[in-house]
Amino acid sequence: MLRAYRPYTTLLALSLGLASGNVWAGGILIYEAGQEGNGLANAGAAALATDPSVLMSNPAGIAQLQGTQVSANAQVILGDLRFSRDSNNQFTGNEGGNALEYLPGASLFISHQIDERSAIGFGMYGNFGLALNYDDDWAGRYFNQEAAIIAVSFQPTLAYKFTDDLSVGIGPRIVYAYYRNETAINNNLLGVLDRPDGQLEYKDTDVGVGVNLGLMYQLNERTQLGLAYTSKVDLEFKDGPSVHKVDNLIINAALRRLDVDSLELDMSVPQTVLFSVAHDLDAQWKLLGSLGWQDWSEFGAIGVEVDADVLGVSRTADRKYKDTWHASLGAQYQATPKLRWSMGLGYDSSAVDDKDRTVDNPMGEAWRLAAGVNYQIDEGLDLHLAYTLVWMGDMDVEQTKARSGGTVSGTYDNAALHIIGGGATWRF
Repeated sequence: MLRAYRPYTTLLALSLGLASGNVWAGGILIYEAGQEGNGLANAGAAALATDPSVLMSNPAGIAQLQGTQVSANAQVILGDLRFSRDSNNQFTGNEGGNALEYLPGASLFISHQIDERSAIGFGMYGNFGLALNYDDDWAGRYFNQEAAIIAVSFQPTLAYKFTDDLSVGIGPRIVYAYYRNETAINNNLLGVLDRPDGQLEYKDTDVGVGVNLGLMYQLNERTQLGLAYTSKVDLEFKDGPSVHKVDNLIINAALRRLDVDSLELDMSVPQTVLFSVAHDLDAQWKLLGSLGWQDWSEFGAIGVEVDADVLGVSRTADRKYKDTWHASLGAQYQATPKLRWSMGLGYDSSAVDDKDRTVDNPMGEAWRLAAGVNYQIDEGLDLHLAYTLVWMGDMDVEQTKARSGGTVSGTYDNAALHIIGGGATWRF
């Protein structure tokens, strides 16, 4: 329970942790976009060119595809993210419910072989973004109630075979992003009056530009290597937040001092590097692996948080994110000429240390366990279906207002994502 004698009022007004929903997803990074590779936990993603979705992981891959191919996919992310308070928690309210119930998505990829050496393609996909939605009156409402960022990438792609063994590709990436945050405001002036909470809402859209680069090299008749680089994408949100039912004099004075009528929030979708291997063990088995790096430390240095008390107001801008790395292993089994099974195991390190975890950004290390199936209806049509479990386990959190005090403390027990995706690939 919040201590009534505390002679000040807290406010978490705005934060790029409200991209927390998305930072959390991005720290894990959503590799799945409904494509067949969903069933591999990202293993071999930069070295395996079986359909046009490869342009998302490695644009060089479309140079290996014959004719014209179209891949259309859909997926849903089902979350299990439930907070449980512990004895150190000082805020009233419930435990927030399941903060991530579901998030649908879709993708479309096209490739066209111009000649024996060159190919063009296009992709529309979302592999960055997620959403959190707690109960309005939960214990951490002064840190966050609702946070979402939805980012869609549009990627025209060109690939060229310099030799029979070496392909390169480039794909300019245009990212359209929508960003929204809602946070409760504590109107309990000086801990004396019992007034309903106010609320602050911030939302905006922006467009950023980056580039995907890649190469594939056929080491021998059984082994293919892939190396891909994705540049960072800068996004800039500018908006005057909407403030409702705020009758706390300290908070109103703090908002005036901070001039939040024109608040600018900057973030960067991080740059990444991915190296992959695909090896044909025999006519039926293909072994795959990937190692990756993601530059989350640059993203974490950007953010705004407002915290007020009777003595003044302060901003903090360092979420203390750090770079992450990824490793995955997988296999494909060609059971019959028409039926192919996929399986994969992956690991992503955490972009935050345990002591720096926040309720608006409850991320940690993640294990991926994936399986999928691809069935060839005829020479021109494949259908695929895949499932991925993203397991984060128990994540402790203890977050305190830096200036005004008050702690929300507890654990996210058995946190997990369930990603179900499927689609079809047409070949002409």
